[in-house]
Amino acid sequence: MKYFCVLPLAALLAPAPYVSAAPNDITPRVGVIEIYGARKVPLAKIRAAVAANAGDPLPSRAMVEDRINKLPGVLASDVEAACCVDRRMVLYVGIEEKDEPHVEYHPEPIGDITLSGDLVSVYREFLDNVAGSIRGRNADEDLTNGYSLMADPECRRLQQLFLPLVARDLTVIDRVLRECADPDQRAAAAYLLQYGPRNPRSSAVIVNALQYGLLDSDTRVREDANRALHAVMIGAKLHPDQQIRIEPTWYIELMNSLVWSDRRNASHALVNLTDQNNPETLRLVRERALPSVIEVARWHDLQQALPAFILAGRLAGMTDRQIDAAWVSGNREAVLKKALHPAKKRAKDVEGE
Repeated sequence: MKYFCVLPLAALLAPAPYVSAAPNDITPRVGVIEIYGARKVPLAKIRAAVAANAGDPLPSRAMVEDRINKLPGVLASDVEAACCVDRRMVLYVGIEEKDEPHVEYHPEPIGDITLSGDLVSVYREFLDNVAGSIRGRNADEDLTNGYSLMADPECRRLQQLFLPLVARDLTVIDRVLRECADPDQRAAAAYLLQYGPRNPRSSAVIVNALQYGLLDSDTRVREDANRALHAVMIGAKLHPDQQIRIEPTWYIELMNSLVWSDRRNASHALVNLTDQNNPETLRLVRERALPSVIEVARWHDLQQALPAFILAGRLAGMTDRQIDAAWVSGNREAVLKKALHPAKKRAKDVEGE
């Protein structure tokens, strides 16, 4: 069995690594600990199992997860450090409890199908150039066509080469995402699918495959599937003639994920899917993921918390103008309270009309 070695785009576009404020101290240190998913297990017990406080060096992920998993009532945990609040790391601690929402990822596939060699060659060259564009602070992208075109000229040229190659190989790329045992191949397939042609048949293949990829067993594959589906979603909004529909179901499920990046990506997507006052989607969010929305909206990293806060405001019946005003004023808890306990007339209950 032979695989091409490819690197997921998500690995290149991950948050920048920690940089210490002290020139002689390069030790990553804990800034904030965010615990989510805990409904019954006392937070004090989870914090004791984490055994780290603000200012401490980052603890061993494996050791922390092992201690948490031994707590009564905990089925699984996921611990990940991400940059940064006040130049220190955020430690995200996800908890899954008995009889609470559970995200069922797809089993790891075992197939040996791979992407074509010429497509992989262009993709590798693209990744090399993406790394350079990030270092050169030229990583902006245009999604208005329904696929990414980066500001960096060489990256953009390579992305345009994807279009005929993906059109030629669309069926194979779909199969790689679903069947290939190599997660790097699946991640590449997920990213590349956004460059497929837009017609009723091909669009259905693209959307169905990417929605399938949202529940891949590998975090990096889910990241790239989300990245590609976001581009497809933007293009579909700007070009209604494409008649593309993105289902909210999988994103709502991912709001209950153990993995912090799943929750972050899902909240971003659900903001886009509810920006036209979609009451049915909001009803599903309330029924299946309201506690998780509230948790994410309380995160200390404001960039990560904002999408969930917007979603909570919409669940509270507020206008986007009211939500913006509440966010700027720092009035988060009042909005979250209204989302948890909505009144019949909610629009005038929060300042900022």
